[in-house]
Amino acid sequence: MIDLQVKQKADRLDRYLSEQLPDFSRSRLQKLIDRGQVKVNDCVCQLKKMTLQPGDRITLELPPVEPIDLIPEEMPLDILYEDEQILIINKPAGLVVHPSAGHETGTLVHGILAHCPDLKGIGGEQRPGIVHRLDKDTTGALAIAKTDTALYHLQAQLKDKTARRDYLGIVHGSPSSESGTVDQPIGRHPGDRQKMAIVPVEKGGRASITHWQVQERLGNYTLIHFQLETGRTHQIRVHSAFIGHPLVGDATYSRNRSLGINLSGQALHAWRLRLEHPTKKEWIEAIAPPPPEFNKLLQVLRQRA
Repeated sequence: MIDLQVKQKADRLDRYLSEQLPDFSRSRLQKLIDRGQVKVNDCVCQLKKMTLQPGDRITLELPPVEPIDLIPEEMPLDILYEDEQILIINKPAGLVVHPSAGHETGTLVHGILAHCPDLKGIGGEQRPGIVHRLDKDTTGALAIAKTDTALYHLQAQLKDKTARRDYLGIVHGSPSSESGTVDQPIGRHPGDRQKMAIVPVEKGGRASITHWQVQERLGNYTLIHFQLETGRTHQIRVHSAFIGHPLVGDATYSRNRSLGINLSGQALHAWRLRLEHPTKKEWIEAIAPPPPEFNKLLQVLRQRA
């Protein structure tokens, strides 16, 4: 069972639930509403468009765990932290997090199922609770919930901005200031469904905020420390390109600028993850050392500068 308390006037019920429970698809939440598995103030509510009010209490009765067809696959995992509630790994470049078209096998989910054979169903599905995502070629710290309690607690921290996610990225050019904030909504690119873009809120964009600070200037390149306040798809990549300093190696958003160095993807690394343990209420800080490719690129740029 999931319990939620509405803190301020909200939109329709299904939209509110999709915002509070980002690990659930909108269609899945609508099915739960249709099946009478959602209550508002202890009364079954099957009206998806119901407008919520401050103080409303919402409860969701999750169905039994649904079996899946995924076959666990053994793979090496660089574990930064693990206990009975959560797992934090240092994800390598090239590893896809979720199964999708073209990536039916060999994903992180397959590896986690092999590492945690007794993993409980998360949110009514027998699969690992991926709390947040990293792009295929982005490396670094990634948290996985091993229980429902951990999943909803960690998701709430991300929504309330109490968890902290710090990234290191190498960008083209040298910013004119030492730090700044990009506050621009992000949505699906109107002309290319594989890309994200700066999209006005009234056209479907979602609020997106990225803080950045120069760590080291490297000639016509810069090592930047990014801190996410929100976590949209491709957020740092889109915001970096927006301010005129796209990430090195990002063929999608940097117009294929070449360094003369072969890179497996964009030079972006999830360096540090700080969150509160869901049951112990202690703060955990996991630091993921940058991969050799990232360090080699830094070394080359320092020699050239």
